[in-house]
Amino acid sequence: MAVPIAFEPKPIDPTQELQRRLAAAPIQHAEALLVIYDLIQEAHDKGLLDALHGVVHARDAVFEELATGAKQKPVIAAIRNVVSLSKILSAIDPETLSCAAAEMEKEAKSAEPPTFWQIFRRTRTPEARRGLGLLTSLLVGLGRRS
Repeated sequence: MAVPIAFEPKPIDPTQELQRRLAAAPIQHAEALLVIYDLIQEAHDKGLLDALHGVVHARDAVFEELATGAKQKPVIAAIRNVVSLSKILSAIDPETLSCAAAEMEKEAKSAEPPTFWQIFRRTRTPEARRGLGLLTSLLVGLGRRS
C-alpha cells in the first residue's frame, strides 16, 4: 500500500515578496523612474509642489470656498448652460461638423469674399435652408426667454 507523502507548504511572508519587487523595480522601470524624477523636479522648480501642498493642507477651506461659490445663481446658470450646450453638440453628427469645417476652410482660402448674389444663391439650397432654420429656431428660443 502507498504511503502518503508528508507535505507542509512553506509559510509565505508577503512583506518579503514586496521587498523583492521593490528591489527589482529600479532596474525594471529605470526609464520611467527617470521621467518621473524629471517631472517632480520641474514641478518643484515651478512651485507646483508647494501650491499642491498648500491646497492639500487647506483642503477644508478650499472645499468650503468652492461650495460657497457653487451656490451662487450665476454659477448654477453657467453649469446648466454647459449641460444644455453639451446636449445640443452631442446631437450634431460629427461628419456634419467636419463638412462644415471643410467648407469654411475652403471659403477662407479663396482670395475674394463671396458677393451678395453668391450668398443669396447659396441660401436657396435645401442644406442652407435647413441650417438657417436651425439658427432661427435658436434665436426664437433665446428671444422668448429674454
